[in-house]
Amino acid sequence: MTPRKRVAFQLPRQAYNQTVEQRFALELEALAPIADIVEVRADTPAEFAAGVKDVDAIITSWGLRIDQQVIRSMEQCVVIGVGSVGVDMVDIAAATEAGIVVTNVPDVFIEEVADYAMMLLLNVSRLTPMMVRMAKDGDWYQARPQLSLIPRVYGQTLGLFAFGNVARCTARRAQAFGLRVIACDPYVSELEMSALGVEPVSFNELLERSDFLSIHAPHNAETEHAINAQAFARMKSSAIVINTARGPIIDEKALIEALRNKTIAGAGLDVLEQEPPAADNPLLTMENVVVTPHVASASTRMRPETRRRAAREVALVLRGKWPMSCVNPTVLPRVSLERWQPYPMSRGPNR
Repeated sequence: MTPRKRVAFQLPRQAYNQTVEQRFALELEALAPIADIVEVRADTPAEFAAGVKDVDAIITSWGLRIDQQVIRSMEQCVVIGVGSVGVDMVDIAAATEAGIVVTNVPDVFIEEVADYAMMLLLNVSRLTPMMVRMAKDGDWYQARPQLSLIPRVYGQTLGLFAFGNVARCTARRAQAFGLRVIACDPYVSELEMSALGVEPVSFNELLERSDFLSIHAPHNAETEHAINAQAFARMKSSAIVINTARGPIIDEKALIEALRNKTIAGAGLDVLEQEPPAADNPLLTMENVVVTPHVASASTRMRPETRRRAAREVALVLRGKWPMSCVNPTVLPRVSLERWQPYPMSRGPNR
């Protein structure tokens, strides 16, 4: 009989009323036939490293970072499943060096985030924070002149920094609003963009032409502070920046200065460099900025499906199969996993 695998979840040191089966019911839909859940209660990286020493897999989406110390402590882990699109809570280079597959869930809540990007775009461009304040203050007839200075959205240009799943969904929504869409992504072919009605451009052209710049890139060494003071200097003074990706892609100090100096006109931010932000963060009180608490992906479907998908990815690897979404594909030729082809629903292997 094949020994059962052990899948670790990090939990804070606190009491729970539910059983493991109740807490992890969604993950166990995929894992129950092959693995047991191991709860690692840890408040420090050292505690977590000690708790995962002999596990076969980890599933994470929050909490302590799975860094080089944790990865080097594991003696038999083969897969780390991340329950989000972004994987910056895992040291990918260290995992790859150790021969550990890292998976994510890149296509579970893309529609929600695309909706949110458009919501931020519309709210900032239509001065919603200012309009709400003026309505509360009784400045009913003073509001219209403010918006009379704002160009309509139709006919303006939306620039997409990266052209992954969320960006493509955002492009479709933007086109329906009459926006021209351009995008910069060195990892996507120009033909692929053009086929979707999106014009491929260079990074500098993206900055210079965008009336709205929406960020959809992953956070890594290449994108850290990619939108910095030099980038803001290239943008239109009427431009608005939207970020539903990761906070550190924008140099926040440079953004604050650009807004104060009117180098750009506004920002819609669901993510920040520091989360939660300091109470005195100037972005929280600027009327040309909308800040929300990293909730773009949230919906009734998001959390349950994210948990199910993360567990399915881990289950595939534990069964010796390639995952559907591998973040570090260069590790796959080095591990003993079998390629697989999904069967159509109407024509499975036993039909």
